[in-house]
Amino acid sequence: MSAPLSLGIDFGTTNTVLALAGGDGPARLVRFPATDGELFAFRSCLSFYAPPDLPSERQVTAGPWAIEAYVDDPAETRFIQSFKSFAAQESFTETQILGRRYRFEDLLSAFLLKVREHGGGDLAELPERVVVGRPVRFVGGAPNEALALRRYETAFHRMGVKAVRYAYEPVGAAFFFARGLDHDATVLVGDFGGGTSDFSIIRFERVAGSLRATPLGRAGVGVAGDAFDYRIIDHLVSPELGKGGDYVSFGKTLPIPYKYYAAFARWDQLALLRASRDMREIRALERQAAEPEKIARLIEILDENHGYRLYRAVSRLKETLSAETGAAFRFEAGSIDIARDVARGEFEDWIAPELALIEGAVDAALADAGLAAEGIDRVFLTGGSSLVPAVRAIFGRRFDPARIETGAELESIASGLALMGREEDVSRWTARQS
Repeated sequence: MSAPLSLGIDFGTTNTVLALAGGDGPARLVRFPATDGELFAFRSCLSFYAPPDLPSERQVTAGPWAIEAYVDDPAETRFIQSFKSFAAQESFTETQILGRRYRFEDLLSAFLLKVREHGGGDLAELPERVVVGRPVRFVGGAPNEALALRRYETAFHRMGVKAVRYAYEPVGAAFFFARGLDHDATVLVGDFGGGTSDFSIIRFERVAGSLRATPLGRAGVGVAGDAFDYRIIDHLVSPELGKGGDYVSFGKTLPIPYKYYAAFARWDQLALLRASRDMREIRALERQAAEPEKIARLIEILDENHGYRLYRAVSRLKETLSAETGAAFRFEAGSIDIARDVARGEFEDWIAPELALIEGAVDAALADAGLAAEGIDRVFLTGGSSLVPAVRAIFGRRFDPARIETGAELESIASGLALMGREEDVSRWTARQS
């Protein structure tokens, strides 16, 4: 009897990837036809807007189409990204969009339904076995895991999933990696997403021709690639927009409020800053600031919606610094031209707080497993930020470099989840939400 068809869903902070597995072959990624060709990494974002000819209606787009809608008309479009970060936050109950209330599960189900729509024939009929990835630790200071999974459950049922099974995201990546093992091994998997860095330690063994696993330890921390991007903005760009400067009010010299620059943690929040009462204060600062030209740049970025271009420039810098010891940063938009050479070591100094948290999580996973570094046979690193040399160095200091592998940065989790789902006893790897 052939193995049942299974679907793996990696709902990520930045990208969402789906894979199908059936029979005995490798998993196959679900692809989405787009303007610039097929893609498999579907951006985890939404746009809501009212068409000019039907102002009482609400149009919803997702993925690259959501970004296009927002860039085309930011003033009239509500753009939401990285909303996975709110899954376990009790403080997030709902948000108002075009006069309608949306809870987290409403946002997620709207997104998933669009994913299914753009997936076409591959997702026309969902298989009985669906395995959904979940982080080891959800983002937030005091994440409510049970709340997050209840919200997931509601949204995935609306998508059409009949029985949702969950697996830790790094376990999905581990399963993808372990399919190629030719001997028993204890594997540490590090998954670096946009919002979280998660680690699992698993013992893989072949018993009567079947791959078996024993989870030994896990840990996670709510920082990853998005935090690296913000550090670049904060150290490289925000000072050119007035951060750290002074202004004069009623004869007193005062520091420019930092709150204006906190919004740069996520580029989609810049449009909200422009529509807030803070914008009136920022415009007044241009007349009062010691360096008014810098505040003028800040105003132009907000008024002309240059945030997306800025973050594209930041992403290019980070990617180049992963391959080179130095790179030229260049952000051009309108009258703004910010250029500077950046050394890799400087970038690593900027992200030192996040590196320390990640390093602590690796040690916590080893402690949870009751193992020393010598007890790990193989290390598999996946996710975009696993390519950052300072991240790789964390593992190079602890493990024999010959044991460390990277690859399949975007596809490993979804493919592993799909392969996991076709196992005869899928419950070995997964859990059902009660």
